[in-house]
Amino acid sequence: MPAHNQATPHAEAMTFDAMVEHVRYEGAYPTYDRAEQAIREVLAGLGRQLIGDERVALAARLPVEAAFELTAQVPRTEPLTGFGFVSDLASRTGGTPATARWDAGTVFAVLARMVGEDLVGSVLAQLPSGYSLLFGRAELAPAG
Repeated sequence: MPAHNQATPHAEAMTFDAMVEHVRYEGAYPTYDRAEQAIREVLAGLGRQLIGDERVALAARLPVEAAFELTAQVPRTEPLTGFGFVSDLASRTGGTPATARWDAGTVFAVLARMVGEDLVGSVLAQLPSGYSLLFGRAELAPAG
């Protein structure tokens, strides 16, 4: 069985409420509702980008409410770059690119700890450039 199909014990134990509280703390959101809104918007956006095994594996490691936000979306035929993802998120939420970037970075940081580095690596391998930075990772350009 591939490593990215094995959930960490921490992820199995995390409820949606705990996920929201982690996002609220890390993002310094003023209320539970604002943190929950960020999670739902970012996961819906990610759901429009992912297909296949990574989508299924990611949903399996999330609390049910979060998995629903991810899987309720119809994936785009051509995924957006990281910049496009942030721009799309800002336009859908009525926010600025800066707040959309903050929301995405905060939610993805918590998500990465929940699901594990192997699965995050598989997800990033499926997505176009620009997502590594949103997940708090360096994005290396090919030499040349």
